[in-house]
Amino acid sequence: MADHRTPAGTDTATQAFLDHRELLFAVAYNMLGSVADAEDVLQETWLAWAGRAGAGEAGQAPEIGRPRAYLVRITVRQALARRARIARRRETYVGPWLPEPLLTDGPDGPAAGEDASAQAVRTESVSLALLVVLETLTPLERAVFVLHEVFGYAHTETAAILGRSPAAVRQLAHRARTRVRARRPRYQAHPRVRRQATQRFVAAALGGDLAALLEILAPEATLWMDGGGKGQAAPRPVRGRDKVARTLTGYAARSAEGLRFEHRDINGDAAVVVFADGSPHAVMVMDLDPDTERVREVYLVTNPDKLSAVDPAAPGGTPPEV
Repeated sequence: MADHRTPAGTDTATQAFLDHRELLFAVAYNMLGSVADAEDVLQETWLAWAGRAGAGEAGQAPEIGRPRAYLVRITVRQALARRARIARRRETYVGPWLPEPLLTDGPDGPAAGEDASAQAVRTESVSLALLVVLETLTPLERAVFVLHEVFGYAHTETAAILGRSPAAVRQLAHRARTRVRARRPRYQAHPRVRRQATQRFVAAALGGDLAALLEILAPEATLWMDGGGKGQAAPRPVRGRDKVARTLTGYAARSAEGLRFEHRDINGDAAVVVFADGSPHAVMVMDLDPDTERVREVYLVTNPDKLSAVDPAAPGGTPPEV
């Protein structure tokens, strides 16, 4: 039988990278909102790490006292560099842009064949609604928020990663928290309440029950549909309970035939995945008002390029070759 173990000359460097891959993917994804871009960042991080490791004797990893800190620093800096390219792509994107949804549930833990990408987001889930809010931050504010609020890095550690002073990082963190909390309350509805509301909402929307939808939706509800010019979607956000309800019932009437629906967890939240011919057709995620428990935001992703990470046959992309 062939020996598939890593070659001895690269084993130390490879193992160090693989030991931290889940964390690195989660950091990159939360900074970028895109699986494909996060995977590209990991590839670049691996190349930088492998090049550094190559400086060691016999190809072993160099004497870096904290490989995790080194790898996270490279990942964050690569993600910040990629933000500029993402911004240019957004200028020509058709319609509203939403983060790429990720499946974060499974009946028995990670699905068969699931790679570290999906496992990482299950461990450090950032909701689709929060990712939308994070898009309003500057790249540095987002990096500081993700490292501190999601992964628990101290400001001194974040300062070392970003090459900024601790005082500057504290200012960035304060601005980021203020902007995030202005858009998204700190206390959210209980997960059980969210799941029940999601099930009621989906039943009403897909069943074309306009009266039930109007009861569930908050007066200021907004519907965001991301089709990227490839999937069915509204060209701009739909605002107001009546317009949202009518748009959703119209969408259901045009799309319902031959579709299958599953209640799943997306980015740690209750959601519904719509399948057509066995492949993902759309993902719908609802965000509730924590006071009234009515639906205030609806995120509907129909761009096929953003649905591979919710397909059990293709979870999370492929890891960098090592």
